This record gives sequence, structure tokens and C-alpha cells, in this order.
Amino acid sequence: MDAPPAIGHKPDTVFHAIRGLMSADFLPVVRTVAELRAQVRAWRAAGETVAMTPTMGALHAGHLSLVQLAKARAGKVVASIFVNPTQFGPNEDFDRYPRNEAGDAELLASAGCDLLYAPDVSQIYPPGFSTRITISGVSEPLDGAARPGHFDGVATVVAKLLNQAQPDLAVFGEKDYQQLQLIRRLVLDLDLPVEIIGAPTARAPDGLALSSRNAYLTPEQRIIAGRLNGVLADAAARLKAGDPVEKVEATGRAALERQGFERIDYFEVRHAQDLSHPGPGVLSVPARVLAAAFLGKTRLIDNMAV
Repeated sequence: MDAPPAIGHKPDTVFHAIRGLMSADFLPVVRTVAELRAQVRAWRAAGETVAMTPTMGALHAGHLSLVQLAKARAGKVVASIFVNPTQFGPNEDFDRYPRNEAGDAELLASAGCDLLYAPDVSQIYPPGFSTRITISGVSEPLDGAARPGHFDGVATVVAKLLNQAQPDLAVFGEKDYQQLQLIRRLVLDLDLPVEIIGAPTARAPDGLALSSRNAYLTPEQRIIAGRLNGVLADAAARLKAGDPVEKVEATGRAALERQGFERIDYFEVRHAQDLSHPGPGVLSVPARVLAAAFLGKTRLIDNMAV
């Protein structure tokens, strides 16, 4: 392998085009840890703060809002694109997950991103890699129960990316609320020197949370999908009005079934911080209503603060 290009005195050194695809706005792309760290070191030497927005690509306006928030909080922003195989189950959509690095690079440049880190699998999981991070508690209910092993893959890849980039802060979306709380726990438990920022969920006009997997929906399924947010909002309103938790959960599941959702993994009220169940009766703690449901083969998740 060729040695990485030398870093000059300027922090905005542009790496050779052979290292990766450049967008129309000339967004630098690096693919190795050495290149990534060299650029971050150069920025730091120039007195810049550095933010990171890890993604799996197939970017949409929700991802770009993360980049924009990161840019508002730091001088330089690194976005990563890596479709992480260890967080997909054996019957999930790893092989068909949408990939469009060229289009993603253009979008990132338009949002103010300063560097794209697009490693291949060998940079994240080199030969002989044998470490897995498991986080108990917050990882166990909801998606942890519905997708065994998923959060081990998430925790491991996020720990790798944060260690590789060593940013001052990292931005994750609240749409994946359980993932966000898991990452906060990871950073706290491992004393990682990075601030984790949660970004509000970006939504379509009908309330559907933006997601790369929305592209799988048929036109008919897309209409139904837009109703998920409304069911969550109704549940949050009922909880605020004093309806018992168990009644709200049952009512929400029934409402999703009536709206045409084909399989419901969960519709539950959980403590906002650790995702423990608040128990029956009137809600007395800060909480989230979280749901996961299928339309055909497409799994949608969303949540609402109470």
C-alpha cells in the first residue's frame, strides 16, 4: 500500500483524489485511520475543534441536519460512511442496504462537512479482530430484544470510529433513541473524551421520521407509514393527561394494527434515560414512547418524548 500523502502546514490539506472520490465541491475523502488522524491532528494544531457524524450512508435531510448541528458546534466536521456488517442480523438487509457514496459526498459538501471518512471493512475489522463490546441494561429491551446482537455491533463500531477520529464531540439523531442512550452509556463507562449530542428527529411533512429505509416503501405503504408519528403523539398526550401506562401501550398497539401496520415489534413507554419500564399506573418520570413496526419487509422505528 502506498504511504499516505504528507500533511502540510495548512489544516485544510486536501488529500490526493486517488484516495477517494471527490464531490463536485471537492470534499476530501480518506479511507485509512492514518489519513484520518493526520488531518484531525492538523486541524487541532491550527486550534480547531472537531466534530464527527457517523453514518451508514444513503444520506437524507436528517443526516444533513446532524452535519449542520455539528458544524454549528465545531470548526471542522468529519462524517463517516460505513455500512457496519456486525449490526445486521442474518436475515436483515445488509446486502441490499442502499449505497451511493458519490451522491452522499455531494450532499455532505453542501451541508458544510469538511472531510468524509469512508473506510473499508479492513480498517474497522482487520484480520484477527476479536473484540466485541456489550453494554447491559439500556441495550436489552426494545430493539435489543427484537434484534439480538444488534447493539453489540453498534457499540463496537461506534467505539472504533470515535477512537479512530478522536473528535471533541459527536452528533447522533434522536430517531434512534435507544442507540443514542447506548452510545452515551458507552462514552461514560469507557471514559471516552468526547461529548455526545442528540439531534432532534427530522421528519417529512406528514410526520414520518426520515430514514434511509423509507426508500423501500411502496406508495401505499408510504401513506400508512406517515401515521406512525400520529399514534405516538396521541400516546404522549394520553400519558400527559394521566392515562395509565399499560392502557396507553395497549391502545397504541391496537391503533397501529388498525392503521395497517403488519407486525409490531414493540409499542412501549420507557424511562427517558435508562429505558427501564416505569411500571403500571400514571407516569411519574421523564419518559419516551417508542415503537417499531413493519410494513412488508420494511421496519420503521420512531419515538416521542413525554
